[in-house]
Amino acid sequence: MAEFNFSARLENLCKKIFGGDFDAILISKPANIFYFSGFRGDSSILFVSKNFCKLITDSRYTEQAAQQAKNFEVVQQSDGLFKKLVDEIKSADTKKIAFEGTTITFDEYNYLRENLSGVDLKSVNIDLLRQIKDAAEISCIRRACEISDKAFAEVLNFIKPDVREIEIAAALENFMRRLGSEKPAFDTIVASGVRGSLPHGIATDKKISAGEFVTLDFGAVFGGYCSDMTRTAAVGKISDRQREIYDAVLGAQLHGLEAIKVGASGKAIDSAVRENLSRAGLGEYFSHGLGHSLGIEIHEEPRLSPRSKCERLEENMLVTDEPGVYIPNFGGVRIEDTVLVTNGGAVALTKSPKNLIEL
Repeated sequence: MAEFNFSARLENLCKKIFGGDFDAILISKPANIFYFSGFRGDSSILFVSKNFCKLITDSRYTEQAAQQAKNFEVVQQSDGLFKKLVDEIKSADTKKIAFEGTTITFDEYNYLRENLSGVDLKSVNIDLLRQIKDAAEISCIRRACEISDKAFAEVLNFIKPDVREIEIAAALENFMRRLGSEKPAFDTIVASGVRGSLPHGIATDKKISAGEFVTLDFGAVFGGYCSDMTRTAAVGKISDRQREIYDAVLGAQLHGLEAIKVGASGKAIDSAVRENLSRAGLGEYFSHGLGHSLGIEIHEEPRLSPRSKCERLEENMLVTDEPGVYIPNFGGVRIEDTVLVTNGGAVALTKSPKNLIEL
C-alpha cells in the first residue's frame, strides 16, 4: 500500500485557508476527511486550526481513527456530533471558521449559528486541493486500473446471448473483488442493444441478444482510490452501420488522447473531440462532456466539457477520455480510459484493447 503524506496535505491546507480570513476550518465531506487525515469512517468531522488538528467521532470509530489519523487528536462524542463540535469550538475560542457548505446541511448550519454567538462562519470549497495527484495516489489509481483491466478480460468469457445484464455486472464486480478491489467505484453500467443509448444504463434483467453491442462502464477501488473505464463489445455479427459508429467513436477517443496535455483547457479538449465526431455526422449524439477527473471520488475536478472551468491541465492530474454516441431506438457506443496527464502527453492507465471485440 502506498504511503500518503498527510502532513504535507495539512500544510498545504493551512497555506490556502489560514490567514486574515479564517483561524479554523471544519471538514465534513468524507472524501476530504480521508484526504487530510487518513480516516475512512463516517459520522465524523475534522476541526483544524494552525495550532491543532481534532477528529470528532463516536465510540464505533475511536480505535479506527487513532490507527488511521495519526496527525489528529481523536475526540469522542456521545451526545451528538455537532453538540460536541460546538463545545470544542467554544473551548478553542476560534472566531472565524471556514466550513464545507456543500456537505453541511441547512439544519446543521443553523445549529452552529444558533449556538456559536460571535463566530463568523463562511463556506469554502477545498475539493480543488485534490486536483493534482501525488505519487502515492497515482500508484493506487494505477493498481485500480490494473484490477479493472484484468476483470474485463475475465468477463468477456461470460458475455453471450441469453445472459442477463445484471449477471454480467455481478460477474464483473466479483472478478474485481477477487483481484483486490475494495468495492465497485460506482454502480456498474451494462447496457446492451437499444439500451446502449442510455449513457448511464445501469444493468437490468434484459438478456443479451446476438447482433447487439454491450457497453460496460465500471471501476475498481484500491487504497481508497477509483478507476474508471468503458469498453463496448459486439455479440455475434453486427451491421456495417454499427461498425462505422464504433470506428468513429474509437477515432474520437484516440483524438482525445492526443489533445489531453499539460496546458490545454478542459473546453478546448472537449471541443476538439466533439468536432471530430461532428465530421463523422455523429456530433448531435454525443450528449455529455468528454471526461472528468477521479481519485477518492469517481467524479472530481477538473472536467473536460463545454462548461469546464479548467483553464489548463497540469502534470499529474487525472482525467477520463470517454466520448460516446447514443442513438435512440438504435443503441450506442462508448470507449473510456483513465488518463494520467504528464509533461510527455497523455498516458492511458487502463490498457484493455480498444479495437472492436466480437464475441
